[in-house]
Amino acid sequence: MTSIPTLSLENLLLEGKWDPKIRDLNNPFVNLTKSVVEGQFRSALTSPTARTLFQPRCKALDRPLSELFHFAIQATENPVEGEILRLALAVASLHAFVQANWTGPNLDVQPLDVVQDAITPITNVSIDQVAIAELAYGGEPAYHLAKVPAFLRISQLLLALPYSHVQSAPWWRLRATLVHQQILDEPVAVPLELQASLEPLCLALAADPLLSGRLYLEQGLLDHLLSQDKSAAEHFVKAARATGLEYELTGALGKRTKFQETELSQLVLLAESHLHEDDLDISPPLQKEQGAISQRDASQTSNVPETMALNDDTLLEQTEFTSSRPAATNSRLDHIDPSSQPPLHPLDQCILLSLCLNVKNTSPSHGLTSEQMSPYVARVISHPRNWSSHTMALLLRSRLESSRTRTVERSTFQLQALIDQMPTTDSTLSERLRYFHSIPLPSKWEMEKELALRFLSLGVVKSALEIFERLEMWEEVVKCWGALERPEKGIAILRDLLEGRKAEAEAVLAHGKSTSAHRKEVQDSARESKLWCLLGDLEPEKAAEHYERAWEVSRETSGRAMRSLGGYYFARAKYPRAITCLKRAVAINPLLTRSWFILGCASMREEDWEGARNAFSRCVALDEEDGESWNNLASMYLRLGSAKEDAVSEIFACFKITDEIEGVTIAGSTTKSIPFSNKLLAFRALKEGLRFSYDNWRMWYNYMVVAMDVGELQEACRALGRVVEETGDKLGAQSVDEDVLERLVEAVVRGPANPAETLEDSRVQNEVANPNEGHGLFRNVSILFEKTILSRVSSPRIFRAYARLLTWESKWQEALKAYLDGYRIGTAGTMEKGEADVEKWREAVSEVEEIVDILRNFGPRTEVYKWRLQGRSIVRAFMARTRDFEDEPEWGLLVELQSEFQKECEE
Repeated sequence: MTSIPTLSLENLLLEGKWDPKIRDLNNPFVNLTKSVVEGQFRSALTSPTARTLFQPRCKALDRPLSELFHFAIQATENPVEGEILRLALAVASLHAFVQANWTGPNLDVQPLDVVQDAITPITNVSIDQVAIAELAYGGEPAYHLAKVPAFLRISQLLLALPYSHVQSAPWWRLRATLVHQQILDEPVAVPLELQASLEPLCLALAADPLLSGRLYLEQGLLDHLLSQDKSAAEHFVKAARATGLEYELTGALGKRTKFQETELSQLVLLAESHLHEDDLDISPPLQKEQGAISQRDASQTSNVPETMALNDDTLLEQTEFTSSRPAATNSRLDHIDPSSQPPLHPLDQCILLSLCLNVKNTSPSHGLTSEQMSPYVARVISHPRNWSSHTMALLLRSRLESSRTRTVERSTFQLQALIDQMPTTDSTLSERLRYFHSIPLPSKWEMEKELALRFLSLGVVKSALEIFERLEMWEEVVKCWGALERPEKGIAILRDLLEGRKAEAEAVLAHGKSTSAHRKEVQDSARESKLWCLLGDLEPEKAAEHYERAWEVSRETSGRAMRSLGGYYFARAKYPRAITCLKRAVAINPLLTRSWFILGCASMREEDWEGARNAFSRCVALDEEDGESWNNLASMYLRLGSAKEDAVSEIFACFKITDEIEGVTIAGSTTKSIPFSNKLLAFRALKEGLRFSYDNWRMWYNYMVVAMDVGELQEACRALGRVVEETGDKLGAQSVDEDVLERLVEAVVRGPANPAETLEDSRVQNEVANPNEGHGLFRNVSILFEKTILSRVSSPRIFRAYARLLTWESKWQEALKAYLDGYRIGTAGTMEKGEADVEKWREAVSEVEEIVDILRNFGPRTEVYKWRLQGRSIVRAFMARTRDFEDEPEWGLLVELQSEFQKECEE
């Protein structure tokens, strides 16, 4: 039938809202699509049209679900009809799974209703168990209590078929992948072709702001789920540009407490939508005084989750802005009143919530993050437009408020309310599903887990334990028993589960499947493997045996087993075994930074520099904020650059490598055998890592060493300053690398002291402009001395280096004072009466002789300084304190110096 509006039906499925202009409901494919869009999944999945697709191939459930049905289009069918049918049923199956596990209300269709008469004997429990086992992916098990997992598996199988006429199939594969990732224990890398298949669709939808905005947003959410924060941020910004959303985080005068009298600048997010409202009801903003939804009809208030009131005696329900103008006067949004902003389109609300998540990902872990995120959340909460987006906004606010004493109570009650409202029918299913794929809404069990963790943070361990046991999250159950100082209870639970004495799901008992033998047969291998790993964590003496058993049970697919075994061997310095296990682990799931880091450390201990470099490279690719990995990556570049075998032991005499696993610092030294290109790579790696480890003095020290080696002296100067700032109070003069300091001064004084006199010389002009030499470096070195080093620490070499810098400036009196300060804290200046060390005394005599020469050279250049009297006083005082050495040959030199100064003073 060529009359089927294929593209229109695809768009309706994507948008989640039926177009009343389409009236061809006699067409079975149009009618089926309408049922799917409106959330009538039982009608869609059990329709006569659907049954043509769910034809059985076999009568027994002893094969994969992919071999159960005739999903392929028959040769006699219209290929367009067949693809629309498969897509609609795939969407219906996917959304049925989402309804049962995310949005509610309770689902009215079961897998058995779809596959009845296909297989005998069969139950909903048995088909779901097969589906859960097949949904395990990348060595990570699927959550075994997920409801109707067979629907998700059927959706995957339908979407995996080839589509030639339906353009949106790759998008639905993306949505199915997002849902699938959230039921796994850990995120797993997705095939590269998934993102590549979306590029043509992005180009085709460029003219449609609503659909293109959604597609970019959902791509960003996948990146967010896989911890690819930079890529996620780019997609979120593209989504905002596609929809025309304008937003700006700025300040406006306002109050946050009930007793505040002085208006202060408060953070506010100004935002304005440019999407078509699409006949959406516009909800009025929240009242300032009570925080409740004002002047709302009953129908409007009933379709969004309940917003819990704060009821605090000090804090206002929300910031009360007293200024109608934002602080930024040159902004495109300065016409918006912060206290009365226009409603946003629901898709734009989803984009703001995603941008809020990205603020958390790309900001340091301190209070500023909460302050930055709160305006995003408040902007969405102020105008409820959709059940799902409002639920997500309330959930984010609950998380932000969980760490503050005045808001923790509302935070917990709000989270409980969000869980309780899921089974209700306060809003239509189509409304709940319409923007579900545009927000990272957690599943029911994840929200309950979050509530249990909230109880744990408040010390309510028993309540948390009850939730974890009901959810059968045994890892958290074990932790709770550990917190109650009864770890043996956790061990007993795990052994009962593994030996079949304890049944997991209540559904199993309800269906008469409680016998241990049967449970051992149907329990999927991924979940059993995880239990063996948990037991290994609790029984260190048998840990290796349990981890090996987990690996065997999973048929060598459990990444958790290999990660645990690799960590076990690493902690016991069995590095070759650790490397073998960790390589298997990262091959199964390459998204876990910790596994790569330990692999890199183990390879480093085995002097496998190439392997360590690759591992640390993967660490920083997955998490660019991992400062330790950047530091170790830099060290590996230098190790790889060592041309000689015997240079390995010398590579890092100054370089400090922190092994985060054991806290060991390895020492070594850079050598000339390292190629400059490798040194430059190390320099860049350290520079990147310091963006995220600004307080790590070891990394600054390493950066200083490499910067000196590659000629980046200005950066070396900055690094030395940071090292002194971080360690000066504890280490004193030892915090200053005096060799580096002297090299910095040498680089300055190499240039002309007064380049203005010879500006015609191109070489001199270059020295003035070069930031690593002469006057280009002078300012930084001068600040380093005056504001950083001399205000904290001192030593003779530091004063001599400073005096040399002052000499270059022709500041003779200041230079002489610096030399004298260095003398006073040196060997000669601090030598006490009664000293018996001859060698030390001879060293001191050399210092006296040196300071006398300095006085004679610098003294005449100062107009008011009485340098002769100063020199005589120095010699006389030193001789008075060291008369025990009168018999030494050097004593005559001191007598001669005293005589010379005496004559000069008398003249």
